[in-house]
Amino acid sequence: MPKMKTKKCAVKRMKLTKGGKILRSQGGHAHLNNGKTRSRKNRLGGRTVLGSLKMTKTYARALQGR
Repeated sequence: MPKMKTKKCAVKRMKLTKGGKILRSQGGHAHLNNGKTRSRKNRLGGRTVLGSLKMTKTYARALQGR
């Protein structure tokens, strides 16, 4: 049986924590920043835990070879 290959796009976008949670970066930070407050842009700059259980299972499968 061949090895499980990791989805490279998922590796570049997500990070797997030691406890098995998946961290993702938040969107809405790249452009149209003129009308956004400094605090809002700072909040968008961080990472957040992937919320949906269905999405978590999908991305965990994509990161399986990691």
